[in-house]
Amino acid sequence: MPHSEVLPQAKATKRESAFTVFKIFLKLGCTSFGGPIAHLGYFREEFVNRRKWITDQAYADLVALCQFTPGPASSKVGIGIGLSQAGLPGAFAAWLAFTAPSALALILFGFGIIALGDRVDLGWLHGLLVVAVPVVAQAVWGMARNLTPDAPRVTLAALAAIIVLIWPTPLGFIGAIVAGGIAGLLLLKTNVDEQHVAIGANVSRTAGITALALFFGLLVALPALRTAFPSSQTIALLDSFYRAGSLVFGGGNVVLPLLQAEVGPPGWVSNEAFFAGYGAAQAVPGPLFTFAAYLGTVSTVTPSGWIGAVICLVGIFASSFLLVIGPLPFWDALRRFRPMRSALVGVNAAVVGMLLAFLYDPVWTNAIRSAADFGLALAAFVLLMFWKLPPWLVVVLTAAGGAVVRAVSQGLLPM
Repeated sequence: MPHSEVLPQAKATKRESAFTVFKIFLKLGCTSFGGPIAHLGYFREEFVNRRKWITDQAYADLVALCQFTPGPASSKVGIGIGLSQAGLPGAFAAWLAFTAPSALALILFGFGIIALGDRVDLGWLHGLLVVAVPVVAQAVWGMARNLTPDAPRVTLAALAAIIVLIWPTPLGFIGAIVAGGIAGLLLLKTNVDEQHVAIGANVSRTAGITALALFFGLLVALPALRTAFPSSQTIALLDSFYRAGSLVFGGGNVVLPLLQAEVGPPGWVSNEAFFAGYGAAQAVPGPLFTFAAYLGTVSTVTPSGWIGAVICLVGIFASSFLLVIGPLPFWDALRRFRPMRSALVGVNAAVVGMLLAFLYDPVWTNAIRSAADFGLALAAFVLLMFWKLPPWLVVVLTAAGGAVVRAVSQGLLPM
């Protein structure tokens, strides 16, 4: 076969309605605790293992693309999955359903912050951090079995993990993916991808080019509009939050310092209110970028409240749509070429290594602080992997276990 020959595409899979996509992502939005890396584990279990909407290879390719571009990776993966099943309405349905539960919870918390104060330092909250460990471990285990089945790819995964652990920066993340791709292109061979699923088939190249043009155009236009209309707080919010969502790699925890720099110096949100909301954001499921809704709610300048929350949400997530819709039509074309498939074999191995590194830091380092935490995480892992309990039930049980551990440590319950 010539090097440039296009690989055959699999038979078209059954498409779902946008309403079906909405229902499934709403459940995930209510139960997906543990941060973006844990979300990728929940998504893989739901859409690769259970529903078989896409293959492990297609899922890993989508994860790689979303890790390679800035913004909230798990939200972009969800948008891509919704897009693959129901086009643009499905992409919007996936984002809205996955985002709404945590956004609503943080908006309500924002309205009650002055009266209630910061009351999130509870044992059940730590249990939600602990449950991220088995969720991510399950995802790493499952992806490793399919994507690193031999010694060369295991080695690539290990090297990618080492790179990310040594250089836990956006350049380190991109470097690990690029190195995996180069190694795959030069050293690894791939067979015909008979299971290829064109996740961007619902988007034309014209739409992709338009989305990319909008992405870069807004980065230039919003600051210009902010300068031209300095009295418009709406434009100022859109500019600040769009820039935060467009230029940050590494997920929600990385964007928080940038958001504080945007809302703190002008006096929009006090430091006390900011960190109270940050604590609350750790306690809710779904994407951490919904912290933007809280900041819009508690802003000391108008628009604030519900309107401010919506403006900030639109601002921070707008680039996510553009950075999924834009590259996907070209990504699908590229990934069907044999040289690109070889590169993606290496990229997929690197993604497994990156998830392994993220399992250690920040998931393990933030969650496992004692032998009791390790025992709780081990019990949750057994329930997920071997008893096959649904993830939402494991989340509830682990949160309850965290509350018991905290009560015992404080002497409120006997040993």
